[in-house]
Amino acid sequence: YPGDLAPSFCQEERGLYLISDLHFSSHAGTHVDAPVHYLKTGMTVDEIPLSTLIGTCRVVDVQDAGSRITAKSLEPAVAGTERLLLRTAFSGYDRFDPDYPHITPDAAGLLARHRIRCIGIDSPSIESCDCDGSVHRELLSHGCIIIELLDLAHVSEGDYLMAALPLRLAGVDGSPARVVLIEEER
Repeated sequence: YPGDLAPSFCQEERGLYLISDLHFSSHAGTHVDAPVHYLKTGMTVDEIPLSTLIGTCRVVDVQDAGSRITAKSLEPAVAGTERLLLRTAFSGYDRFDPDYPHITPDAAGLLARHRIRCIGIDSPSIESCDCDGSVHRELLSHGCIIIELLDLAHVSEGDYLMAALPLRLAGVDGSPARVVLIEEER
């Protein structure tokens, strides 16, 4: 993301073992945004209840929505779920594009009204590159935790069991995370 430190990794052999030094932003790769990221107060990443990040979720394909995902695009998908993951046209991209898909303020309002606990997207951010932070603030202030830069390239629409596990970094505004989806037996 523009302005972020480029991740770097260095591995060293120390006789009987290898050890790696990792240097990256708390928002590198697939990551979880904690409320303190935009609200400056509230939960840090280690305080997010795992019950928010583990449970049934719905993957919705919004590739046809283009770069601006509105409330109208999301309205049919929000009923009956607490966690929503958005598969956009960005799935499979490996380069930054400033016109990446994002949700609009009216979509953030819809998610807040429906008490969505967790929203994820496969693009670099839930809101536009030239954002003012209002989408993040709307979601985070209503207890909706954000996951960004998911890899949903090979995931079909539907309901899954999700486990999103950020590093437990005390006092930090976000963390890289491993997010897995498990198909529920029917």
